[in-house]
Amino acid sequence: MLKKILWCLLVLHVTLFGNDTALQRVFETHQVDGAMLIESLDGKERYVYNEERAQRQLSPASTFKIPNTLIALQEGVIDTQTLILWDGVERSIPSWNQDQTLSLAFKRSCVWCYQKFARSIGLEKYRSYLHTLDYGNTKTGNDVERFWLDGELRISAYEQVAFLKKVYTNALPFAKTHLDTLKTIMVEERKTVYTLRAKTGWAVPNNAEHHGWYVGYVESQKGVYFFATNLITPSSEVLPLRKIISLEALRAKGILE
Repeated sequence: MLKKILWCLLVLHVTLFGNDTALQRVFETHQVDGAMLIESLDGKERYVYNEERAQRQLSPASTFKIPNTLIALQEGVIDTQTLILWDGVERSIPSWNQDQTLSLAFKRSCVWCYQKFARSIGLEKYRSYLHTLDYGNTKTGNDVERFWLDGELRISAYEQVAFLKKVYTNALPFAKTHLDTLKTIMVEERKTVYTLRAKTGWAVPNNAEHHGWYVGYVESQKGVYFFATNLITPSSEVLPLRKIISLEALRAKGILE
């Protein structure tokens, strides 16, 4: 009951005060539809653009590689030294058409690598993990290779941020060594004044809206801030805007310099 009351108060607050003007300006400048949520570690600062969409559960696509990496490490189907042998099948992304390490597979968002992990892990274990992690709607459906791509799994921007906070604080049922490994391979930028950890995602389901994600967190002199950006992506040309908009918004709020 208390959780529902707090949620209603949050919705009322956003309804009364509307979009964050700095975030709105960034989206309007790039003329793209989507949503973004930025929240401090303690939850005392929260900035949102397009509240309705930020609450909507959508396919996580390759942002699921964040929990999936932890699951694969915990289940022992991969480690940091393992060479993931290419199966020889030519795919549309050239960097996938070679042997991979875990770090490369994550950074290149190598779908076939994580599908290989998924076949070894199996749906029963995924269902157990998703419920334990309280990740999105926790649904897998029956396709172990695609449930996070165009299957039944869904997650909102708010839920992405909540999960990332658990990653940061090590509040997840995984060995600390595995959490440390994930945090290392999530690093996208490391500057003197901040470190950015993040993951992209792109969902292209049949007969449904295509959307792109950029989710992660920043450790800076101002503090630790978590973000989840979701864009409607009618074509692949929009994809670079996932990161561009996110970084511009973080700078606009003084989180990045």
